[in-house]
Amino acid sequence: MRILGISAYYHDSAAALIDGDRVLAAAQEERFSRRKHDAAFPTQAVRFCLDSQHLNLSDLDAVVYYEKPLLTFERLLETYLGAAPRGGRSFVAAMQVWLKEKLFLKTEIRKELQKLAAAMATAKGSPEPDRGSLPELLFSEHHLSHAGAAFYPSPFEKAAVLCMDGVGEWATTSAWLGEGGRLTPLWEISFPHSLGLLYSAFTYYCGFKVNSGEYKLMGLAPYGQPVHADTIRRHLVDIKPDGTFRLDLSYFKFHRGFRMTSRKFHKLFGRPPRQGETELSQFHMDLAASIQMITEEIVLKLARSLRQDTGATDLCLSGGVALNCVANGKLLREGIFERIWIQPAAGDAGSALGAALVAWHEHFQQPRTPQPHDAMGGTYLGPRFSNDSVQTYLQSVGAPFHSLEDGPLFERLAELLDRGKVVGWFNGAMEFGPRALGARSILGDPRNCAMQSVMNLKIKYRESFRPFAPSVLEEEVASQFELASGSPYMLLVAPVKRELCTPMTPEQEQLFGIDKLKVPRSSLPAITHVDYSARVQTVSARTNPRYHNLIRAFQRRTGCPTLVNTSFNVRGEPIVCTPEDAYRCFMRTEMDVLVLENQLLLKEEQPKRADDLSWKDDFELD
Repeated sequence: MRILGISAYYHDSAAALIDGDRVLAAAQEERFSRRKHDAAFPTQAVRFCLDSQHLNLSDLDAVVYYEKPLLTFERLLETYLGAAPRGGRSFVAAMQVWLKEKLFLKTEIRKELQKLAAAMATAKGSPEPDRGSLPELLFSEHHLSHAGAAFYPSPFEKAAVLCMDGVGEWATTSAWLGEGGRLTPLWEISFPHSLGLLYSAFTYYCGFKVNSGEYKLMGLAPYGQPVHADTIRRHLVDIKPDGTFRLDLSYFKFHRGFRMTSRKFHKLFGRPPRQGETELSQFHMDLAASIQMITEEIVLKLARSLRQDTGATDLCLSGGVALNCVANGKLLREGIFERIWIQPAAGDAGSALGAALVAWHEHFQQPRTPQPHDAMGGTYLGPRFSNDSVQTYLQSVGAPFHSLEDGPLFERLAELLDRGKVVGWFNGAMEFGPRALGARSILGDPRNCAMQSVMNLKIKYRESFRPFAPSVLEEEVASQFELASGSPYMLLVAPVKRELCTPMTPEQEQLFGIDKLKVPRSSLPAITHVDYSARVQTVSARTNPRYHNLIRAFQRRTGCPTLVNTSFNVRGEPIVCTPEDAYRCFMRTEMDVLVLENQLLLKEEQPKRADDLSWKDDFELD
């Protein structure tokens, strides 16, 4: 039974295809449209999923949308009526969108599917299908889709499930018990009391974009001290011993306006919100540290309550807050649960997969067989390209390249990385989710003191304070990091191994803010954050043998089983999807080397093009 899951119309639209409980393909629409966090109907992602399995829409048994729009509409109406007469302008703007686009989503989705079916038929020279050939259209609920994405692909037969995000229809935090093929709801916290929106309020206040800048706030936190944590507890959020919480809504406007925070919030902290691209001060770093501490406190208390209530020894996480890998790492180290599994596409994109799996297990009442590791297959579920197609593209644009077999290629790359070169690495099927995991990655030498600043300022064109993550051989993780489990999806932060760390001098201990960045913290300075931590990806020969072999070649040459790994994109654009995307990014940055499957390209051999670097002059930063 083939089921297609869809998330769309809010942010990070995506599609995922399953056959029974086997995940066949999944991708975000942004990778095809090249619009970051694209919320449009995922036409191209759906088409990729179908084409990858040589299917038509008529071959599907069901299409499942990831939430129930009418419940969301009910929540909007009740919220605005409760806040009236405040929020009038925001209410009018929201209603215009809903009455035009979102209130009749069932009709809209069917229309989009019909258009896609017609386009696919035309491309194949087949007659246009009639409306009766479309598969059954089902609707899940938002947090049920999150819970399904968390539990069903996990390796656990039984687990507690915790979903935390901004808001679904009503739920902002929900707890479930997963057992066999069933998810049983336990409790939920309802809008407007939301941990995700609380964190997003500080994201907005510190000058970053909501729904995309939260990870920047998390990366900024180690530069500060949590001096505002008590202020947050006293005024903004009342945290109960069991981890449940309530916000003082007088400090916020997300429920009744266009902004996240109110004047009362600004008065509490003594200044207006930071404007984007203005200087980050110690004040903003301390705020980031403070809200990170509050977030961790809530997550840990909720987890302890869930363990006590369910008796489960394993935990699954999903929802946008589950991308807070610092909180995840602390949760793991606390040992509240024996094992933790986090959905790699934890945000709304992953809910497309969750909705499909919910339909299989809940609607069609089919049993579940957990996989020994998990059912995500390393989350390499997107498009892949053959060497022939890569060569055809490179020849069409006149790009010189060298074709090498794997062995010689990996040895050459190890030598180039050892010399401090930055490598664009395009390998196999694209990752599903926000992290680059060795399929669409930019790689560097973690021992190189200059690598962090070079990658931030000359490759990624982003803020200098942003840390980079390590990819480490799965079997070598214990020699590099204080991590007792695997971290295949780069969703756990762990301390760098103590014997690799470099203690700071008394003078260095006195440094504040960004000045901390100037002090190497370990023998792996490019991936060691200012608090001696790293966001770890463990690389398995089982799920990504070519990437594993590359790191192994680097280890043979240098003794280091770790590489710097950051996503293959520049600031403001999605991760690359196609060889064309990768070559364009390569030519528009100061990257030294590009690998497209088995094709090696050196920057100095490429023809110069007038637009390669001039685009930066008017590039709109996010």
